[in-house]
Amino acid sequence: MIKKQIKSFANNCITNKVLAAFWLLLALLLSGCETEQSPANLQRIIDRGYLTVGTLYGNTSYYLDAQGAAGFEYELAQKYANFLGVELKMMPSYNLDELFEQVNNGSVDILAAGLSVTDERLAQYRFAPSYDNVSQKLVFKQGNIRPRKLADLIGKLEIVAQSSHVENLLKLKQSNPDLTWIETSELDSEELLLSVLNGEIDYTVVDSNTLAINRRYYPEISIGFTIRKEQPLAWMVSKNSDDTILASLIEFFGQVHHNGVLLALDDKYYGHIEEFNYVDTRMFIKAIEKKLPKYQPLFEKYGQEMDWRLLAAISYQESHWDPHARSYTGVRGMMMLTLPTAKQMGIKSRLDAEQSIRGGAKYFKQLIERMPARVPSPDRLWFALASYNIGLGHLNDAREITKQQGGDPDRWVEVKERLPLLKQKKYYKKTRYGYARGDEPVNYVENIRRYYDTLTWVDNQNKTLTPKTELENSPETVITE
Repeated sequence: MIKKQIKSFANNCITNKVLAAFWLLLALLLSGCETEQSPANLQRIIDRGYLTVGTLYGNTSYYLDAQGAAGFEYELAQKYANFLGVELKMMPSYNLDELFEQVNNGSVDILAAGLSVTDERLAQYRFAPSYDNVSQKLVFKQGNIRPRKLADLIGKLEIVAQSSHVENLLKLKQSNPDLTWIETSELDSEELLLSVLNGEIDYTVVDSNTLAINRRYYPEISIGFTIRKEQPLAWMVSKNSDDTILASLIEFFGQVHHNGVLLALDDKYYGHIEEFNYVDTRMFIKAIEKKLPKYQPLFEKYGQEMDWRLLAAISYQESHWDPHARSYTGVRGMMMLTLPTAKQMGIKSRLDAEQSIRGGAKYFKQLIERMPARVPSPDRLWFALASYNIGLGHLNDAREITKQQGGDPDRWVEVKERLPLLKQKKYYKKTRYGYARGDEPVNYVENIRRYYDTLTWVDNQNKTLTPKTELENSPETVITE
């Protein structure tokens, strides 16, 4: 509509004075467009009703799963948008060049992408309060010679362009003049890890949080040495951004630090992956390849009201998918049910794989349903898992201790800190159900969460691969010249 008005106006202009007015009007219109792309301004965000957030694709920032958008940065950004009372618009990029261009040209209000606060970036941008710390790890492939210092690097080192890793290596090169590397904008950190595994490069540098997640899928990735000690992570805004946007970020992060929201979100994505066991991870991936195909149809059949992969992860933690597994406590079978529980679930033979899986699924579903409605997801799942291991009574004892100590009894990250207290007399003598080995359910839940993450990743990878031979042999496929 504006373009038509301008064209009509221009066609009717016959004097220099009117033409001058026309060009002035056009300049004002273009200036208005540029204002729309100006640095972040809190009032403008509220007036227009939405917040634009630049981020990176990846399992530490933003990705799409079966339920929709997910990722630590996405969930935190959604909470900030809710804090402002506006809608959230995520603007994901494939590399840091695009990301920085977005905030520089004003197409996004803030960047939320696990960005380290470095000296160089501080000179060019403004940062919100830090929400985490990461170190930089130099990694290589298991089986190759481990480098323990920069002088040991004898192969190809490739890192992400525009990353904080570049800035760090430039500083290290001052005292290590022989240090060389390649920078890429085509690959991200996770893809570079794959390049290391595939033997395409010898080394890369990766942030500790990204490494912790990916070692669940690629256990052959090994750490050579820490190349940079911990640095804070924070959201970034333009150097020219309005002070009000930074003030609101300071208030928001103060709030989520204080009310436990940030702690719970950190536990959801990183709390279960702090410990890494190479042997256990390799054994689990091998079991997925060798054992799982035999039982997967049963997990899918009886896990319809939950994620079958979670049910399979529980079973692996319980029995390593051995239908004849037996514990000294008397629990038996794929889901390691007690005899009383098996009877309650209508199971006649705990050693029959299908019956055990059916009974375990039914029992776990009941435990989920017994969680108070106010307990949020996914905490209710972790509470149900802890109950599967230690019993609902002991879990509630730990929740009561959490409440008495001023914690939130409806958050797993709070309760798991108190569960081990059930081993101490001064605590368990005041509980309803008494002594319990409270550290066991903590390890139990964290193990299952790790198995679930790995199994979900492997399952998703398999779904994206359709062998050519299957297509060629399919009766629905018609191949024409």
